[in-house]
Amino acid sequence: MSSQDQAPYVAACPECDATQQTDSPNEIIDFYRRHYRVTGHDIKIKHADTDLDTGITAQDLKGIIRQLEEHHQNGVPVGIIAAVMNERGLSVKETLDQIHEIRMGGGLYEPQDDHLCAF
Repeated sequence: MSSQDQAPYVAACPECDATQQTDSPNEIIDFYRRHYRVTGHDIKIKHADTDLDTGITAQDLKGIIRQLEEHHQNGVPVGIIAAVMNERGLSVKETLDQIHEIRMGGGLYEPQDDHLCAF
């Protein structure tokens, strides 16, 4: 088993092979933001140690966040949202872009930094 398999969350840039391994889902988001600012590259989540995706029946991002809220007090970590959306084929950038669009339309709020809830 490689060290990447042991970290609960692993993300990598497919363009330059930069990798982040962490215990915190939101550190993946921090890695994306730093990496994107410097390189302009998106990242992909390679591994997310969560089984939350199996119980999610919603198809849209807001509905997914609403269902994830059942497992998280004070908002769903953005890294968890990105991991679930990654399973649906969206990159971190695509997920954050959708989150921004829904937030600007008043559909989401942030009870604490990088944690979201749906209205």
